[in-house]
Amino acid sequence: MKGSKLSVKEIEHKDINFIADYWFNSDKEYLLNMGVDVEKLPAREDFVAMLQTQITLPYNEKKVYGVVWYVDDKPIGHSNLNPLVYNDHGYMHLHIWYKEYRNKGYGIDFIKMSAAAYFNNLKLKKLYCQPNAFNPSPNKTLEKAGFRFVKEYITTPGSITFEQVVKLWETNEAII
Repeated sequence: MKGSKLSVKEIEHKDINFIADYWFNSDKEYLLNMGVDVEKLPAREDFVAMLQTQITLPYNEKKVYGVVWYVDDKPIGHSNLNPLVYNDHGYMHLHIWYKEYRNKGYGIDFIKMSAAAYFNNLKLKKLYCQPNAFNPSPNKTLEKAGFRFVKEYITTPGSITFEQVVKLWETNEAII
């Protein structure tokens, strides 16, 4: 909303439970609409342990990296890269945890701020995002943020997703 202060910070230990709550407490229908195969979700304790390990690794050793999105200093969502190849490319995922913060116009700014952190910290050459083709919100937002549409195709976009039609978007540092 207009007048809100938006910020992005690297995931810290204090953020892990928010992220875990999002994945493990979200409505199954919401997850399904996002393309998540709930049967592929790891045990919560394994998920938390993975995040705790990843945030302690040097940038060049990370397999997953993310940032938390804040509105007026309240954490409301996150973006992460997975898969990630340091000094080359990463695939960005976008998640707003609370319904009341979705579709409020924050996406473009959050995407640009997240991209800046990704390019800066991970020395990326390319940044990709491949949301479900039938989910209009992230696809419109990526276009407005300056990403270039590459193609629409069928894939399994993540370790916890099912095969689906996605739209592949890409950018370089030019958008930030």
